[in-house]
Amino acid sequence: MYDVVIIGAGPGGYLAALEAGKQGLKTALIEEKKLGGTCLNVGCIPTKLFLGATEPIEEIKSLTRIRLGKGHFDLSVSALLKRKKNLISATQKAIAQTLKKFNIDIFQDKGIFENKTTLKLQKQNISLSFKNAIIATGTSERVIPGLEFDGNLILSSSQILELENIPPALAIIGSGPIGLELGQYFSRLGSKIILIEALDRPAPLEDPDISKEIFKHLKKEKWELYFKSKVKKITIKDKKVFIHLENKIIEADKCLVAIGRLPNTKNIGLENIDIATNKGFIPVDNYLKASKNIFAIGDVNGKAMLAHAAADQGEYVIRLIANKENSPYFPKTIPSCIYGFPEVISVGKKELDLKGQEYNITKVPLISNPIAQAHGLGNGFIKVIWQKKQVVGISAVGFRVSHLITLATIIVNQKWTKAQVREHIFAHPTLDESLKEALLQ
Repeated sequence: MYDVVIIGAGPGGYLAALEAGKQGLKTALIEEKKLGGTCLNVGCIPTKLFLGATEPIEEIKSLTRIRLGKGHFDLSVSALLKRKKNLISATQKAIAQTLKKFNIDIFQDKGIFENKTTLKLQKQNISLSFKNAIIATGTSERVIPGLEFDGNLILSSSQILELENIPPALAIIGSGPIGLELGQYFSRLGSKIILIEALDRPAPLEDPDISKEIFKHLKKEKWELYFKSKVKKITIKDKKVFIHLENKIIEADKCLVAIGRLPNTKNIGLENIDIATNKGFIPVDNYLKASKNIFAIGDVNGKAMLAHAAADQGEYVIRLIANKENSPYFPKTIPSCIYGFPEVISVGKKELDLKGQEYNITKVPLISNPIAQAHGLGNGFIKVIWQKKQVVGISAVGFRVSHLITLATIIVNQKWTKAQVREHIFAHPTLDESLKEALLQ
């Protein structure tokens, strides 16, 4: 009998298991594919590796633009892919070793609920009894009829990470974080980027001011942009991809379809434990419970599809099970970032959340920030939203603004006033001092 069984070994499941081990709970972690989940294997980690490897190209271009010199950086894509493989493999081994150190039983298998206290391992045909279960199965790429992946010319965000030959023209359907980040990587390596978005702006879930700044940058980078454009179908002819819009057909060498993700909740036996889904997601209460002894964390509950949110939720649930926690999880402020250039951060409320309410905005450009200027990358801004003289939201777009996200989260969580800002010394020269300036406007 396990105190807790966890299905899915991504950031949520892995860190839940690790916390369970630390709490002395008898724990089983079940993963059908690979330790680390989407984030480590085909998501956050490899995409950031790709962006980091190509960042010198961005900086050389910027320094050339301000006439400080000339240069060129030739990236070996094959070496990068090898490094990606080695890094992921080493991290998987480290995860396994850490879990074993805390006596976590790891099963590479598919877990299916038989009832509310038993889970069957499909391949091994054995059953595990449990007191509590955590569903952390994550999500997979969304597939739409007419836009199916073929693994060659029409690619998912996972498949495109294996490309060694850089396509001359890459069409990207979807302008969320995945489309923008991978678009920047291929653009830096010479691909012409054709970005297609059904909504009216890039990064449509961000503050409209953020979207405007991203739009300006993409235009400057000569991306071919199509907004309010729905894709009817994709066809292939003569090793080319043709994307059919309502009034236009776009030709490209490869096409990345990045139009969201769907929860992995099919065929895990939810019907046997009386849990119904909503559009595939598992509804949870403020304690992340889907039922009395079964929890759903991370992407699969649809609350915040971010690796760090899953990790935080996993650790919280284990503390709850171990009686080290009794407060509800929600509401909780969850920060988000988009990487590359420009970077984007957002935490707390946005203007779109405050329609009909009173609020104030303070905002400063990054053009005068000494760190941004040192790299010749002063575009962007920091924006603060206030209600009742307290900070309720912070967003920013520009050079390395992701470095501000933890401080911004603390400020929003604690609802700082201007007086609280003045209690702290912000180091100079840093990006942080522009945040201070925005707070004291």
